[in-house]
Amino acid sequence: MPTYDELASAEPPQSSWNVFGRDDQLGTINFLTPERIASAARLIRSGRRFGLDHPVTAFEPYPTGTRRPLQHSVFSNNTWHRDDWVDSFYLQSSSQIDALRHIGHPEYGFYNGLSAEENSGDSVRLGIHNWAASGIAGRGVLLDVPRFFAKRSLSYDASSTIAIGADLLDEIAESQNVSWQGGDILLLRTAWAEDYLAKTPERRLSDPWRQSPGLAQRESTLRWLWDHEIALVAADNLAVEADPVIDSDFRTPGDSPPAIGVDHSGMLHRPLIALLGMALGELWKLDELAEDCAADGVYECFVTCKPLNIPGGVGSPPNAMAFK
Repeated sequence: MPTYDELASAEPPQSSWNVFGRDDQLGTINFLTPERIASAARLIRSGRRFGLDHPVTAFEPYPTGTRRPLQHSVFSNNTWHRDDWVDSFYLQSSSQIDALRHIGHPEYGFYNGLSAEENSGDSVRLGIHNWAASGIAGRGVLLDVPRFFAKRSLSYDASSTIAIGADLLDEIAESQNVSWQGGDILLLRTAWAEDYLAKTPERRLSDPWRQSPGLAQRESTLRWLWDHEIALVAADNLAVEADPVIDSDFRTPGDSPPAIGVDHSGMLHRPLIALLGMALGELWKLDELAEDCAADGVYECFVTCKPLNIPGGVGSPPNAMAFK
């Protein structure tokens, strides 16, 4: 596997398009080889299991204001029958995993060169169904940011912008006696979701939502993720990365905020998804798993993730679980 620095000579630069093949639609999920999955399954010792999805209605009202509340209807055809349907189900409105068609790069397009015009509503290329068909399973490693700060007697605010760079990732891993094996699923606990869900609906609307700890928008972060062969990075915040973007290595000249929606200028999303093909999970439920890891000192587990099999889906609830 080429190192991140060796990808500088790739076309386009710093992309994995020729690593996995120009027809690839799995991206870094390719790191989850059968041998690695089989090895990770041996981590299940006690049988304790932890659901990593919040309820699909947990984050209503949604912070960005772009996703309406879900409407769940139940009906019956006779006394002893029940059925139901949902309306306004935004697939990325709660715990989620982003498909590779989610975010493109303004200079190079979407993953493996898919253009914005080709990435139409009728297209299924790079859809979430690819990961649904392959399945996602492997060794999960939890990095507990707030507990690390507490152990170091450092102040920490889950509703503030804290950029977590490569050096800090290494420090947290070392403090937890964690090693990396390649093909790992990184679970990054920031406690942002716990803080947000503890607020009343009124507070959620009034407090600034674009303040969150997360990965630093630095090239060293990309290098760390790629060189460790991270198959999937999932966090309990809105974007995996720090929010808002304050200091970034990825500003594109001439970028201007879009007329509607989130401004992705400078975000890790563009190089991570579009160039490296990395799987990202957001708003995952990590508090109970983190508590168990802190209790037994074991921060590795077996993780499964089964997105909905929606052809062409842009995202999906992860349907994720951790086993210890």
